[in-house]
Order: sequence, then structure tokens, then C-alpha cells
Amino acid sequence: MVEATREIYWNVGHGVLIPMYLFAIIAIALLVYGFKKRLELYKIGRPLNRFDNKAERFQYMLKNVLGQIKVLRVPGPGIAHALFFWGFVLLTIGTTLVFLQADILHPLFGVKFLKGAFYKLFSITLDIAGFIAILMMIGLFVRRFFVKPEGLETSKDDYIMHGLLFAILITGFLIEGVRMAATELKVNPSLAVWSPVGLIVAKMFSWMNESSLLSLHKGLWWIHMFLAFGFIASIPYIKFRHIFTTSANYFFNDFRQKGSIDTIDLENEEAESFGVSKVNEFTWKDIFDSDACTKCKRCQDRCPAYNTGKPLSPMKLILDIGEAAANGAETNVIEKVSKDVIWSCTTCRACQEICPANNEHVNKIIEMRRNLVLMEGEFPGEEVLMAMNNVEVNGNPMGLGFASRGDWAEGLDVKVMSEDSDVDILYFVGCYASFDKRNQQVAKSFIKLCNAAGIKVGILGKEEKCCGEPVRKMGNEYLYQMVAMENIETIKSYGVKKVVTTCPHCFNTLGRDYKDLGFDIEVEHYTTFLRKLINDGKLKIKPVSFECTYHDSCYIGRYMDIYEEPREVLKVAGGNIKEMSKNRLESFCCGAGGGRIIAEESIGEKISVKRVKMAEETGANMLVSNCPFCLTMFEDGVKMAELDEKLKPRDLAELLVERLEN
Repeated sequence: MVEATREIYWNVGHGVLIPMYLFAIIAIALLVYGFKKRLELYKIGRPLNRFDNKAERFQYMLKNVLGQIKVLRVPGPGIAHALFFWGFVLLTIGTTLVFLQADILHPLFGVKFLKGAFYKLFSITLDIAGFIAILMMIGLFVRRFFVKPEGLETSKDDYIMHGLLFAILITGFLIEGVRMAATELKVNPSLAVWSPVGLIVAKMFSWMNESSLLSLHKGLWWIHMFLAFGFIASIPYIKFRHIFTTSANYFFNDFRQKGSIDTIDLENEEAESFGVSKVNEFTWKDIFDSDACTKCKRCQDRCPAYNTGKPLSPMKLILDIGEAAANGAETNVIEKVSKDVIWSCTTCRACQEICPANNEHVNKIIEMRRNLVLMEGEFPGEEVLMAMNNVEVNGNPMGLGFASRGDWAEGLDVKVMSEDSDVDILYFVGCYASFDKRNQQVAKSFIKLCNAAGIKVGILGKEEKCCGEPVRKMGNEYLYQMVAMENIETIKSYGVKKVVTTCPHCFNTLGRDYKDLGFDIEVEHYTTFLRKLINDGKLKIKPVSFECTYHDSCYIGRYMDIYEEPREVLKVAGGNIKEMSKNRLESFCCGAGGGRIIAEESIGEKISVKRVKMAEETGANMLVSNCPFCLTMFEDGVKMAELDEKLKPRDLAELLVERLEN
């Protein structure tokens, strides 16, 4: 019986080793040189330590790259890319095994492991992997060049990449088929079945005589080799570089809490400027992101600004920064990107959550806003400047007297901390629940729910100031830190053990951002707080059936991964939730984030209108949220969309109060 194996350098002979390795060295040298030039580009940026906790970073990288986790979040092209990737990885492993046996283990130690049962497994695995890779390449090719989804940019790189990968895979099967036609089909046909795709190709060439097969095989072998080395050499120079840069970007992951922003040391006398206006004021990671970008447009597809006719495309933002870096360290990146792009962002994080390259979009925008506000005194409109002045003078963007901040609570069983600080929780009310009549109803409902559960609640009243989130996201770090420090000092002075807020923006700011300023008190959003009270039996709700759709606030959902708790509370209240097409991680922003709550939306369609139309499509007559910004935007959006008779915005707390057991 003939052993299951094959001669590695069959027909071409070992004489090819010297030229093969010479070309391999040239290809690798070009690859190293190319990345060395890219490295010089990254070095333009400021230092940033993303090399700590190497074991954790390496594990995260392996899990995401090999598992294609973020890639698979978009099923169609995601599955195609993942299967192609896994197929190509298996082919690379197979090539490496051939190299180990043929060029190291066998000539030096006489060891051959590609034989017998292992060879059969090796052969069929690579055949299937290569076939799947070709099928997926065809699917991706059709999508890019024939289906052409809106916004998917096709460049010269895409033609080169598809052509080169197709040629490598096809010539690989042709080489195998021609070899099998000259060998296995004649002397060991039982082995040929372990290379099913190769067997099909072999039968296509079975009519040729041996001399022709040998010549064809040798020619194809050299073509395949040059294609493979051309692929290696081209990686740093075209979009192929994402094979390395996207993988590395997982290693460079920001392991802080999601949405964390660098707190500026405003007292640093050595700082020449704040924020970013030139390329060299970004970090090296910000520049590196442009090389990691695969131009898949997933971020663009989900951006609420882009999808309502505004000039912001998160994908183009990343690429523009890369182009600016290529033009020199002193290039003005704000001029390259444009101010309208910078001001359009709602900081919803939809772009970052879906990005398969692990790029970081939001903080780049915030840094450029900081420069515009702190260094240039520029704002997206006079109304924003007025709101910031109001925060500075009265502690709220509406400009209402700070002394009336707690008036909404008159007649309720709630303590003002300056009078009695013996409480279970401090309710940080926020500006909208304090001054906006619609949102005051939410605040009152929350107090009543706490009363029913036996929770003693305190508020700061006139001592509370805006948490600072809107002005910070608009770039005014100075004003943010001023009001934040006043809030921190006030809260700490009362020995508060726990803070609860009905505003996701306050929740994120107090619970995360304030930590950089020395605030270490527990902060919780009211949705999870109420769920615990219900589960513990302290808050008794009598369910009354109703139909609704639920909006995942960006700052509760994507920022804090709180998706199921509010839904559980709604179901306890008797809610039958009809989900919008964009929900949970894919939720569409209301339009108020990123400080946009204090800015006029003058470009394109109103984001809130687009979102309430999504709610209308569910057929539900109630849109439930748990954020004062969202509630405000939806009230306006319903009016502008003329849906007053079809859709009513409600807050979760309001629904629970109506169902309290007597």
C-alpha cells in the first residue's frame, strides 16, 4: 500500500530554494521597510501608554481577532469576512507546516510528519478551507463591485486586494490539481479523495500528457510563489495593512470604563494649548486608527448625524486625520475635518461599538472641540455660549435662578440636605428634572416610588449645580471642572453614601468622570435602583397591561451596558414591548448627547424626528425612555413629526407610579 503523503518540492526540485528564499527576504524586507515608514508617521503624535497589562491585552487581541467577534456583529458581510479569514488562517498554518517539514525538520533531523492519517486530515482541511475562502471572496467581490451598498467607497486598493487574493487561491488549487493529475490519479487514486477540490481540478487536466502537466505545474508554481511574495510585500502600502494594524488595535484597547475622557490639568503652566488643532497634538494612537480603519462604513451606517443629512461621517473623520498626518505634523486637522463635522457629533458611541477595527472616534472630536472652545472661544452657535454663561452664573443651562432649583419638590416627602442629611440616598436631580415642567413629573414620580419602598431621599436643592456633562462634551473643560468640584465638595460635606439619578448623563458624569476629581461615592441610575427594590419586595407594583416601545438611551445602553433591567421593570408593570428595528446596542440616538441638548440642530433632518418615526413603525402608541434629554427630544420630535395622536412619550418612573399597590 502506498503511504498517504506527497513530495513537497515535487517537479520543481530543491534547486528552487535559493531563489525562493531570496525573493522571500526581499518581500519581507519591503514589508518591514513599509511598516517602518508607517511607524514614523505614528510617532508624529503625542505619547500614550497602551502597552501596560500586556497579558490582558494579548488575550483580548487573540479573542477578538481569532474569534472575529466584532466583525460578526453584522451578519451578512461579517460572516463572509470571518469565514474567509478563518480559511486563510488555516491555509497559512498549512503552508507553515509544509515549510517546517520540508525546510527544517526533514533536512536537519529526518523528521516527516505530513504522512498517514495526519496528512489526510491536513489535506482535506486545507482543501475545504481554500474552497470556502474562494466562495467568501466571490461574495465579498459581488457586494463591493455589483451590489455596491450606499457609502461603501471603492478604491484602487480594493481592486488590487481582490485580484491578488483571488489569484493566490486559484493558482493554489490549479497547482494542486495539475500535480494530482500527474501523480495521485495514476498511482494512488484512493488518496486523491482527501483533496476533494483538488480532485475536481485534477480531472479537468487529466486529458493532458505528462510532459505538458509537468511544464504547466512548474509555471503555475512560480506564478503562485511570486503572487504570495507580492502579497507579503504589498501589505504596508495598501489596505492589506489592516491585517496587522486592526489586530494591533485590539492590543491597544482602552481598558478604562467606556466613554472615559482624559481630564485636563488646567493648572499645568507648561501647557501651551488645550485640546487638538494640529496633527501632532493627537496621540500616536489617534493617527494609528486611520491605518486600522478598513473603510467598512459600519460606523457611518449607524451615525445619527450622518443619517440625518449632517456632514459627519465617523469613517471619513478617521481617514481625514490619517491624511492630515501624511501632510505633516503641523497640519491643521480642524480645517481638514471641518467645524460642522466636529459640532455635529452626539457622542452616542454607536460608531465605536460597531467598529471592527476597534477605532476610537468620539474622544478625537471632543479634543478638537476643546481646542475650539478653550483656545479660540468658538461655539456652534450663540445659544451654546449663552447656555454656558448660564451654567457659570446660575448653575443650569436654562439661566433660571439657582434658588428655585428645589421648588419642584414642595409638598413631597423628600429632605433638603442642608436641613436634614439623614437619608438613605441622595437624589441628584439634574437640570431638566429641576426646571423643566415635563421632566419635573419624572422627578416627582421617582420620589413617590422611593417613599412607597421606605427609602429616605434627600436632595441638594439650591446647592446642586449642573453636573457639567453638556458643557464638557461641547469642549468647555474649564467650566465642567468648576461646577464638578463645587458639586463634589457639597456632596462630600454631607457624608453621602449613595447617589441615585434619573439622568443617564448625570449618572455617567458623577459615576465615572468625577472619579478623576476625587469623587468615590457610589452612583446608580434609577432604573437599576428601582429594579432592585422590586426584586427585593420593597416596591410593590400592580401590573396593568399596556403596549409600548422602549428607547435605549445611549448613556445607559452603549455607555453602561444597561439593556435588560429597564425592560424587566417595564414587564413587571405589565408592558408588552414592541422593539424598534434599532434597539439595544444598535439603538438610534435621540440627538441630545454630546452637548447637543443646548445647541440648535440647524443642518439636515432632526435626529429626534427620525427616532420617533422608528417608534411609530412599531405600531405602539407609547414611547418609553429613562432620560430627561430623550424625553425632551421626543416631546419635540412627536410634535414636529405630527404624531401627537399616535405616539406619547413617557418615562419609566411615571408608568410605575401609576401602578403602585395601595
